[in-house]
Amino acid sequence: MFFVHWPLLLLVLVIGCFGFLMLFSVAEGDFEKWTRPQVERFVVGFIIMIIMGFIHIDFWRACSPFVYLLGILLLIFVLFFGDYGGGARRWLEIGSFRFQPSEIIKVGLVMFLSIYYDWLKPNKVSNIFWVLVPLVIILIPTALVIPQPDLGTGTIIAITGLTIMFVAGVHYFYFLGGIFLLPGLLALIFHSRGTSWQLVTDYQFGRIDTFLNPSHDPLGDGYQITQSKIALGSGGLEGKGFMQGSQSQLDFLPQKHTDFIFTTIAEEFGFFGSVGLLLMYSVIIIFCIASAITNKNKFGSLLTIGLATMFFTYFFINIAAVTGIAPVTGVPLPLISYGGSAMLVVLGTFGLIQSAHVHRLLRRE
Repeated sequence: MFFVHWPLLLLVLVIGCFGFLMLFSVAEGDFEKWTRPQVERFVVGFIIMIIMGFIHIDFWRACSPFVYLLGILLLIFVLFFGDYGGGARRWLEIGSFRFQPSEIIKVGLVMFLSIYYDWLKPNKVSNIFWVLVPLVIILIPTALVIPQPDLGTGTIIAITGLTIMFVAGVHYFYFLGGIFLLPGLLALIFHSRGTSWQLVTDYQFGRIDTFLNPSHDPLGDGYQITQSKIALGSGGLEGKGFMQGSQSQLDFLPQKHTDFIFTTIAEEFGFFGSVGLLLMYSVIIIFCIASAITNKNKFGSLLTIGLATMFFTYFFINIAAVTGIAPVTGVPLPLISYGGSAMLVVLGTFGLIQSAHVHRLLRRE
């Protein structure tokens, strides 16, 4: 009899409850505004996570191509029929349910690449043809997501896919080649600005401009990151105390309940509270890596590593953006930020990780 990963389950629960606490704080003590909907979503997602954990890993293996194809179809649908919000077209609405298909494709990509390398013979992994196939698999959703515009999600998709390729054994020469080509690609992107073949939107260039010089428009595009840095710095080592953050409580900080909730954590709980959250995130990654190493099923091992990488890029990109060391991208803080799609998908990924862990000793012939 195999058991779920109880420490991982407990950590997810603790971080989720901490998220409820922060949403209660930024809502100035109003439980109904953001906390109650988030609790309801979390409870549903947590139950789904546990159920998914006990479903046999071979079932998820069989579903992998269909989840990827469904994600691609939904992304194409968004291009023509998606709902606008915050200057971006990223959502689909079915009745009263509104979700982001880009969340589905992240998981679908990991599942599809995992089954691809589980199927591919080891001696073919670094063959140029068999390297190009997964690159195309990664490029298709990335190219569909970035024009929404959603550079943050596009980055998560690319990093996650390349990580699976690396862990699967693709020769490091390919990655070194990509690193050498990266400066040229960035130069091409900036050179395309203002041309008929511009590679990213004006909206995304605006965020890059703000990142490079947030003081050029402190009351406009630079306002958000300026207020974020003020909140981060004002917390000091120990913070101002629960519900005592001036930037969030006095509404100086935009998107305080979604993308910028980490700044509220830093302001109210200080450096120690922020590091505590990062340590919990880090322990989750360590647990996932340990589970992947002990997994005798190649699909389950790659699936765990890929989903752990996706989770890592979530919180890394979010924190990098709100601290000013990366452009603002709109990536939520996992299990903390208010939102339905991201919360349910993150809990679903942990359900897949639990399934891989529960069945980790079952070697696939």
